[in-house]
Amino acid sequence: MSSAGHLLSPPSGQPGRPNLRRLSSRTSTVEDLAFGPSVVVPPQHLMAPSDAHETAAALEMARHHVEADVSSDSEPSTPPISRATDQYAFAFDIDGVLIRGGKPIPEAIEAMKVLNGENEHGVKIPYIFVTNGGGKTEKERCLDLSKQLDIEVSPGQFICGHTPMREMAEQYKTVLVVGGEGEKCRLVAEGYGFKDVVTPGDIIKDNKDTTPFRKLTEEEDKHSRARNFAEVEIEAIFVFADSRDWAGDQQIILDLMMSKKGHLGTRSETFDEGPPVFFSHNDVVWSTGHELTRIGMGALRASLEAMFKAVTGKEIKTTAYGKPQIGTFQFATRLLKQWRKDTHGIDAPPETVYFVGDTPESDIRGTNEFNDSAENTWYSILVRTGVYKKGTKPKYEPQVTVDTVLDAVRHGMKREFAKALATVKEIESPQEKDESAIL
Repeated sequence: MSSAGHLLSPPSGQPGRPNLRRLSSRTSTVEDLAFGPSVVVPPQHLMAPSDAHETAAALEMARHHVEADVSSDSEPSTPPISRATDQYAFAFDIDGVLIRGGKPIPEAIEAMKVLNGENEHGVKIPYIFVTNGGGKTEKERCLDLSKQLDIEVSPGQFICGHTPMREMAEQYKTVLVVGGEGEKCRLVAEGYGFKDVVTPGDIIKDNKDTTPFRKLTEEEDKHSRARNFAEVEIEAIFVFADSRDWAGDQQIILDLMMSKKGHLGTRSETFDEGPPVFFSHNDVVWSTGHELTRIGMGALRASLEAMFKAVTGKEIKTTAYGKPQIGTFQFATRLLKQWRKDTHGIDAPPETVYFVGDTPESDIRGTNEFNDSAENTWYSILVRTGVYKKGTKPKYEPQVTVDTVLDAVRHGMKREFAKALATVKEIESPQEKDESAIL
């Protein structure tokens, strides 16, 4: 484990919880984050907590509580003293909102400072990150964002498109995992508890004629696992991240979709015996460093479904997670509800969650549709720094459109301050009427 990490006591009023470790963003690895609740800290803040520590630490402990499946019926314990408001929170997409082409959008750094108390009211506002980007664990994304924004954050603040897939680890034994760089997606799946994880490289290594135009590199062959797939039943297919080889990956997925019960080299007579296919999100395009949007996993999904119909004459139904799917927003609500219970003793989510995104088809659509059934208010804010461009009409209308993430934060805070002021006036108004009647 990295020597940069050191232990802190659990928050007061939280007896029995594991210690929280502070680890350097410069020297720590994903493996270091596997030993319990942690926050990732820029080196300059290792000796003393930064303004971002309270939010990062509290959400890390709340995530630990949620994933430990502690009953929500338990009574809230005595909360620690907190500077953070419990009335509202922010949820941010990452690519196109905070980061573009691997580099921070300038206003993102200032927005984080405002959320962490550098504002006229001196209040801290809790925030989480909800991204469709796949192929990395929540821990790896945490390390990346800490370096990119030079901020103290925790894995507990991150929800990826494939985060809800961990709940299927007990349902399927042998699974094919597709996408991402090298072995990263295999490691993500194994980290989620999947017991037998296969990659396209394993299949090509067993039969090099599987993909006529793709040959494994020396590095790929080294990491691919040799086995006899004539004896293997693949029970499910998970696309965790964007494919780096559309032709090869689609060939293998189609082979399985048309197989007899997930046995490679077989063909179903009815084309309805293949394993289910799950995608970590359905974004057709996404924002990168390029001046124009690039195609994403949703395009791969559409292509696979079209090719299956072209070959078999039948429709195929696949499943997508991530935004705009409701499960992602439900998990975010559970996390924020646990955070509020831990920090303020209130067993309910914040009254309003401001979701800031750049993609109308996933961020805004998902927020609006979830708001229709949510126990609290989810308020959609669209920014112009990513997929959505000024002058175009979004397919799904947000509550408000702003230029940058900093504008989004200021809008939410201004709206909340106006709501609080209106509440105070409502309380004072009856008193004024009573005094007038006495006079």
